[in-house]
Amino acid sequence: MRATRTLFVAAIIAVAVGDLSAQIAVSSNDRKQALVNGIITQIPNPPSDTLTIVDLGVFPPRVIAEIEVPGGVTGPPQAVAVTPDESLALVASSTRVDPTTPGRSLPNDVLSVVDLRATPPVVIATLHAGGRAGGVSINRAGTLALLGTRSDGGVAVFSIAGKTVTPVGKVHICDNACDPSTPVFTPDGRTALVTRFNDHLVSVLSITGTTVEYTKQDISANLKPYPMEMSPDGDIAVVSNVGNGLVGGADTLSVIDMKGRFRRVASSVSLPPLPEGIAFSSDGQYLAAASMNGSNSPPTSPLFNDFGVLTVFRRRGTTLTPAATARIGHWCEGIAWNRASTVLVVQCAEQELQIFRFDGQRLTRAGAIPVKGVPSGIRTAR
Repeated sequence: MRATRTLFVAAIIAVAVGDLSAQIAVSSNDRKQALVNGIITQIPNPPSDTLTIVDLGVFPPRVIAEIEVPGGVTGPPQAVAVTPDESLALVASSTRVDPTTPGRSLPNDVLSVVDLRATPPVVIATLHAGGRAGGVSINRAGTLALLGTRSDGGVAVFSIAGKTVTPVGKVHICDNACDPSTPVFTPDGRTALVTRFNDHLVSVLSITGTTVEYTKQDISANLKPYPMEMSPDGDIAVVSNVGNGLVGGADTLSVIDMKGRFRRVASSVSLPPLPEGIAFSSDGQYLAAASMNGSNSPPTSPLFNDFGVLTVFRRRGTTLTPAATARIGHWCEGIAWNRASTVLVVQCAEQELQIFRFDGQRLTRAGAIPVKGVPSGIRTAR
């Protein structure tokens, strides 16, 4: 009976992952660390980190599978990428357990390759970037991936051919302290941008095949640019600047004009502190941002708020205008939209993906999906 049941469950997973009506979101969940009274605390002898695979093509969204994959909460929420055909996920791990000191973590440079079409999904390769892993992105052709290596001033480059992901080099951008964090591609794959957390710049990369070069062109962002997203049409990129939030002040989103005579910040908008999670809707009309809003501070701190803030902005050209807001949980990270741009899930430290409906004017809470660990990175195919 047990064998029959196992085969039945496996068949359900296979159908769901292979179903063209499904939309796969992949959430990386860290079990090494937790937020305890506003302090990021190491967990002694933690269980393995997990990866939760969710179908956003149905309502309510449902879990397809959950497997063990290394992750890390101390990195941008763009620490996961999914190939355009939803066959592979790349998962960056920024931290690992210190084998010599219980309750301590060390920087990590691992990029795991997950076969999403296997039954169940499985890690098929473990690669090393050579520097602390940050955000990762895949081009629209599904042939190239870029990973920010935060500790050595570079961006690691990986080729993708079917299910084979291969390191093909690294482009050096700046000194070891500049902290390249999140790379994103333009739709044609010929250009990429990467945020530089510690020196407040966004660098421009040129791409030919698997050759990636630093153009020596930099865009001045605001204070500590960290996550970044490219609009689906490639006309703008939006950078989240989280530096003021580190001391309790309001933060900003910078809108980079990608189609003007030269690339520059064309506008900015203010929002509550620490908006680490940002994501464009599938139609490109909206951008969602998840601000921690002091919810990650100790309850005794004057900066503490007992909730985060989800803000959806309406996009018009290079301008973002607030369209809707809602309260969310504590220490919330990444965001994923469904293809219809009507449902969002937000990763929060309550160890859940909080679900919201969006009708163009209002955000309505619609339940939550529990996950194993603090969810710290999420992406869908682009």
